[in-house]
Amino acid sequence: MSHPSDTVHLPWGQVGSQGLGSQGVHTQPMEMMLHLKQAIEKHMRQLATRHQQQDLVPEEKRPYQAPGEQEALLGNLMYQLVNLLQSGATDGLGLQPSGPSLDVKGDAGGGQWQWAQSSRQPAQPGYQLNDPEVTFVSQHLSRRGIDISASYRASFRDYKMYQGDKYHEDENTLGFINLGLSENKLCLDLMTERLSQSDMNVIEDVLLQYPDWSGQPFLREEVARFLTCYCKVPAQLDPENVVVLNGCSSVFSTLAMVLCDPGEAFLTPTPFYGGFVFSSGLYSKIELIPVHLDSESTDANPCPFQLTVDKLERALLESTLAGKKVRGLILINPQNPLGDVYSRDLLEECLGFAKRYNLHVIIDEIYMLSVFDESVTFHSVLSIESLPDPNRTHVIWGTSKDFGISGFRFGVLYTHNKEVVSAVSSFGYLHGISGIAQYKLCRLLQDQEWIDTVYLPTYRSRLQKAHRYITKKLKALGIPFLNRGSGLYIWINLQVYLDPCTFEEELLLHHRFLDNKLMLSRGKTYTCKEPGWFRIVFADKPLRLKQAMHRFYQVLEEQKQRLRVKQLESTSRE
Repeated sequence: MSHPSDTVHLPWGQVGSQGLGSQGVHTQPMEMMLHLKQAIEKHMRQLATRHQQQDLVPEEKRPYQAPGEQEALLGNLMYQLVNLLQSGATDGLGLQPSGPSLDVKGDAGGGQWQWAQSSRQPAQPGYQLNDPEVTFVSQHLSRRGIDISASYRASFRDYKMYQGDKYHEDENTLGFINLGLSENKLCLDLMTERLSQSDMNVIEDVLLQYPDWSGQPFLREEVARFLTCYCKVPAQLDPENVVVLNGCSSVFSTLAMVLCDPGEAFLTPTPFYGGFVFSSGLYSKIELIPVHLDSESTDANPCPFQLTVDKLERALLESTLAGKKVRGLILINPQNPLGDVYSRDLLEECLGFAKRYNLHVIIDEIYMLSVFDESVTFHSVLSIESLPDPNRTHVIWGTSKDFGISGFRFGVLYTHNKEVVSAVSSFGYLHGISGIAQYKLCRLLQDQEWIDTVYLPTYRSRLQKAHRYITKKLKALGIPFLNRGSGLYIWINLQVYLDPCTFEEELLLHHRFLDNKLMLSRGKTYTCKEPGWFRIVFADKPLRLKQAMHRFYQVLEEQKQRLRVKQLESTSRE
């Protein structure tokens, strides 16, 4: 029996956790800030209601009260203080910041820090719900370098934490299990065996010297043959239209650089792959304008998150009226994170839309071989016999997802536009691939018999099995999800576990998963307009999936307990 003085009364969200590791490391500071923030919001709402009621009463009949302006100012200052404190907690936890920015001025030797309102954005009146963006002024970095460094820390802090504490079934059973990173771990045994065979182990002089910056000719020729076959292209693709760089993100980043000037924009149906935001900020400084897709089914849109050309038309019109210069459209097919596979008709409609407004179209097809539902047919844009605007249509593909060799850092651009080929090829000087890696990739893509008879049947069978396992668990928990037949991931709805349903509560739930050594990707990362959506990756070994779902269940059970406590406290106050 505990002594009363030993009992610490915490806000409703700080229920004791029975998960792995040191619990509350990620969530406790945020819970405290959010609790205080919500209390102040409630006070501000009550204050506004009281003033509205007073306006209906003649001034001589009003009871005396402290001046409302001073009370409002006090509440406003308290709210700004909470925001400032929360920015410190946010920076320490590696959260993705947004909103008005603050600068921290100090020296590298650990001198005194100064916090100041950034000159990049005007001060906003009243109180806001967004977390402040935390940056600093460095004696060594340019403003561009500061922005890049801050973006890198915010985007990859969780990933770096995972890299230093990975789960291993024998050596580190309490480490992080990462179902947030879209990485294919299903066929590492097959790839290791194939890449170890004698035909891969070739060292020649040409492989040890500087290559053509657009990629070795033998690799570009093989890529053209491979895409012609698996994209079902009506005519043989031209190797001169192929550029090879170290990863699809490098291809996208350089494409954005050569197609747009700083401040220009691309339309992007959302939710969409969050890496595009980071990549587009490194070189090009372009804006990605979200074309929000609704989760609710309607007569006009019978499928959740359905893309239509009408939505693209509306987004383009609104952007143009806002004075933004839209240069193109980004599509991901199969879609990430939704898993949708676009029909040929929809692809042609989107290309026709782009043609009408002279827009470039970047189509990322990195998951094209990861369609495991036999009733679903993937249509590459390269399979369209007559493209509406070939010189403005650019396709990205790589081996990271379909073949599970993300460590090779291999990405492909295919475009009919010779000016774009030349401009993107120049970045091979910075983003080229080693000659030995290019040779191994060429041999891999050449082995069509092994791909067709060994690798793809095994890979798709394992995808199906892993997908069935995860969806069965989700159904047992009553969790809604999009049941698609492509990709390495599932888009799930955890809104019932948020109260209130806000992005702040989504962030708290995300960090509760981290406290239990489980990494998922939250919807805000994909620019989803609705809080509560998460992406869970299932392309992993059965044992890790089993352990991950056990931790997933633990977090949700603890979250339900928190919500019950909160509901009881709310009822008792009423």
